[in-house]
Amino acid sequence: MMTKQTSPRLRARQALLKVLGVDLAQLKIRDRAAMEALSEEVLALHDEVDDLQDALAAAESLADIDALCPVFNRRAFEREVRREIALAGRFRTCLSLIFIDLDNFKRVNDVYGHAAGDDVLVTISEILARNTRETDVVGRLGGDEFGIVLAHAARADSELKAEQLEKIIDGFVMKPPDGEEGPDLILGASCGVVEWRPGQNAGMLIASADQEMFARKACRKLV
Repeated sequence: MMTKQTSPRLRARQALLKVLGVDLAQLKIRDRAAMEALSEEVLALHDEVDDLQDALAAAESLADIDALCPVFNRRAFEREVRREIALAGRFRTCLSLIFIDLDNFKRVNDVYGHAAGDDVLVTISEILARNTRETDVVGRLGGDEFGIVLAHAARADSELKAEQLEKIIDGFVMKPPDGEEGPDLILGASCGVVEWRPGQNAGMLIASADQEMFARKACRKLV
């Protein structure tokens, strides 16, 4: 069992007094007690600062997460896009972005309600997270739209990833919620892929991928 004489708190207090150049042995009893109380208060304040910093870090982390899905929200996603663009520009590496829009999602809400639609969005975000690299950034851009930033990935490789994601989501079938009757609903996804070019900012890159997504959606409707 750790004794009071060897406790981390006592050692911390002794270290603080040493830094301050205070020798308790040279002080009178009353002055020594006052100095010990003061050092303890300083250590307590230090602990409070550490706790506040931890709480702030946790709050900042939560502020980055979408209100519904376990991925970045749009604000945090755009920040990560800016960061990845800066790195790609500095080290002259490839960078691509996939813009994903779910097909037939409105029908889920219309047939089974928004609660069922929310469940689908959470499931899709989990699918995207499972099927991307740890270094990739996944975010919900709003509604049924998602984005993925792929660092060190050229357009050709990112198009292969987009095709894989489309195939996985195309195979997702929405069953009637428990206790309800209704049709099975086939979802689907249209993915727009762009590779970053020097001079493009985050907004331009996302907008370009959005346009590619609409072109891809139009092609899928014709098939």
